[in-house]
Parts: sequence; structure tokens; C-alpha cells
Amino acid sequence: MDIEDLEWQSRTLGGISPRLVTMLVERGEVELLVRAASERGEWFCAQAAARELSRVGEVERALDVLEPFIGVGWDRARWVRAEVLLEAGRVEPALDAVRPDEGGLASERVCHDFAGLLTKAGRLEEAISVLTPHLDREWMLSALVELTEGQGRDEQVLELIAPRAQRARSARGEERWRVHPSNSQDLQAQVLERAGRVDEAVRILGADVAAGHFVVGNTLIAYAELLRRHGRLEELRVLGAGEHAGETLAYYARALEDDGQAGEAEAVLRRFIAAGEYPDRFRWPLIELLGRQGRIEEAVEVGRPTFDYHDACLFEGVIHLLHEAGRPDDALALLDQRSAEFVEEHASWFGSNRIWLLGEADRHEEALVYAETLPPDMYGLTVGKAWILEEMGRLEEALALLRADTDLRPSEVAELLIRHGRAAEAIAGMPSLAEQHAASRWREAAIQANSGPNDPPF
Repeated sequence: MDIEDLEWQSRTLGGISPRLVTMLVERGEVELLVRAASERGEWFCAQAAARELSRVGEVERALDVLEPFIGVGWDRARWVRAEVLLEAGRVEPALDAVRPDEGGLASERVCHDFAGLLTKAGRLEEAISVLTPHLDREWMLSALVELTEGQGRDEQVLELIAPRAQRARSARGEERWRVHPSNSQDLQAQVLERAGRVDEAVRILGADVAAGHFVVGNTLIAYAELLRRHGRLEELRVLGAGEHAGETLAYYARALEDDGQAGEAEAVLRRFIAAGEYPDRFRWPLIELLGRQGRIEEAVEVGRPTFDYHDACLFEGVIHLLHEAGRPDDALALLDQRSAEFVEEHASWFGSNRIWLLGEADRHEEALVYAETLPPDMYGLTVGKAWILEEMGRLEEALALLRADTDLRPSEVAELLIRHGRAAEAIAGMPSLAEQHAASRWREAAIQANSGPNDPPF
């Protein structure tokens, strides 16, 4: 087991990826995960195996799976060991295993993870103390709110948020546009709401929005969502019809629909589409509303004016709406109405979506014939053809096709095998972690060698 291979695996989701691991867990292949961890040094397998073994009470086996990774200095394994010990009721050993030193207390990530363990151990006051020095970072303030939910600490949390919210509130007046944590006003309203002080949350956040005392658009969205959750239609009407209509009108329309006023919601959206300076931002909420009512043809017509746009094009969304409504043939017909210029400009997207829709429409032979007309190096073509073959029950042909394409990730073959109950074969056929890491280094070197002097370094 090599620490560099583990770091590469974690950074790139290489080796037996989390997606493959999830598929194995869902199929009860825990022993296969254990073997992959011990024989191949696969970290994602070890992590999942330890958690699954811990869940069924096999604590010592879970710890044994992690030990080799801890032995080579893989820090993440120490944290999973702490989780296992904590779940087994061994609180002090769990916390002592990862308790941060002075350097660790300076790390946001370490403090975040340790606070989570402390919370699970019922030591919320300690968890808050560990987080407090880092609360000027958005994600750490969010973590404080999340960890304390339902713990009876809302007043304490509000005291910690208040000065930060005030700082954000005054930033625009002082012409400060980069203020941290920028989400403090949203979180203040969230904690007030969960504490049962909804009117206060609406009043404070509403005053900030009305006066323009906020610096990020998420504050507007947080206010609109708060109003919608509590059916505050009048406040939403004022917000949605004002200068922030582009960001918030959809929330007013959805609140009207929730209140049984779908007709009024539709009328409001159509008025803004007809009269607005930027009407296309209101089309998608109307398409969704019509879709929920089963008025699919009307939804398509609302989106149609945008289908040839370079920006704000709703074509893909409408295609998926038709698919979700069980109408893949109609989606195909719409796809085939695109101009030659559109098809040329979006060649890979068009080709892969046409194969997908033909498959969804059970027109498999037609899909294969169409696939043969496409450039053989088109992105996604091999995977699309393999999926069609799989849908037709021609599994071995699908596997042969995937294996022949050396540009594909080995996980494509593994996923197909796992889906068909051949998990052991899937893992056995995967290149080793070292081989995949070496191949990745080779690809990176080739890209660097082929890049020009003015190309960006990625």
C-alpha cells in the first residue's frame, strides 16, 4: 500500500470509485469490499466495509480492515476508526484517536470533523467551542447551524451569528463587497425560524432585503423561500413584482400554486414573459407549472422561442420534461426538428441524446443503426451503444465493445458487470491502483507535452 496512490485515489476518485462501492454495498457485497481493501489497497472499499461491518456489530473486523491504512499514515482511516469506536459506545478512545493538537485546532477541516464527532458523542458544548474560532467562514457557520439543530441551543447560536449578520448587513453601506461569512443573514433567519420566531425572521430579513442591506443573491432566495414556506403571499407578491423579480417571482408563483391559485400563478408568469425586459428567465417556472398540470404541449410552446439560443436555451429541459412524462417519441420528434446548424454545433450532445431517446422509446435496432452513422471518436458513443446492447439483452457484446475502447475508464466495464450480478468478476478485472495511477500520470504528461506555450495549465 502506497500513500501516494491513496492520495491520488482520494483526489481523483480513482481505483474502485465511490460509485462502484455504492453499487457493491447496495448488493450486499461486503466481503468483496473487505478483500479489495486488504488485497488491492482500495481506500473507498475499506471505508465502506468498515462502516458496514460496524453497522452490524462486527467492530473488531471493521477495525482490522482500517489498520493497514492507518499503518501507512492515511489520516482519513483514523477518522473512520473513530466513527467505528464511537458507534460501538467507546467514546473516549474514539475522541482520543483524533483529538486535535494545537496545529489541528488551527485547521478548519479538522475542527469541522472533530465537532461532528463531539456532537454524536453528546458533547455539544465542546463541539461549539471547537467551531467558534472558525465561524467567519461560510461553511463553518453552516456547520454550526446544522450540528445544533434540535439540540435546544438556538439562543446560543443566535448570539454567535448576530455580530456576523450585522457586519454583513452594513457591508454595502460601507462599500465592502467581499464580506465573510456572507451567509450569516440567511442563517440567522433560519435559526429564528426553527426556534419558532417566524415573524421575527421575516421582519429582520425582509428589512435587510428592502433596504438592500445584503451582499449575495442567496439572501434574496433565502427570504423568498422563507416566505413561501409560511404562505406569506402578500410579502412574496411585493418581493416578486419589484426590482428582484428575476430572482424571486418564481417563488411567488409557486406559493400561489401551493395555495390553490394555479391559474393566478400562470397569469402572473405570462404577464412577466409578455412585458418583462428579460422574459426568458420566467419561462422555466411556467414550463414546470404546466408540466405539473399535464399540459405538456403548452409547456413545449413556452420554451420553443429559446430553442436556438446560445444562452438561456430551455431545449434540454423540455426534452427531459417530455421523457419524464413518458413521451420519448415526442422528445425525439422535437430533437429532429433542429436545424443542421444546431446539430453541427452540438454534435456530441445531439448524438448521445438521440441514442438515449431511441433506447427509451424501445427503438433499439434503430438506435444501433443511427450510432453507426456517427463519428467513431464521438464523446460518449461507446457507452451509449453498450447501453443499447445491454437493453437488448446482448450483454457479452456490450462488454466486448466497452473493453475494446482503451480510452474508457475501467469502471464502465465494472459497472455493467455489477449490474448483472458479476461483482467478483468486475473487481478482478479492474487494473490495480498503482496501474491506474501510472496511467493517469502518463495521460497528464501527454497533455502537457501536447499543450502550446499559451495554453492554460490544465
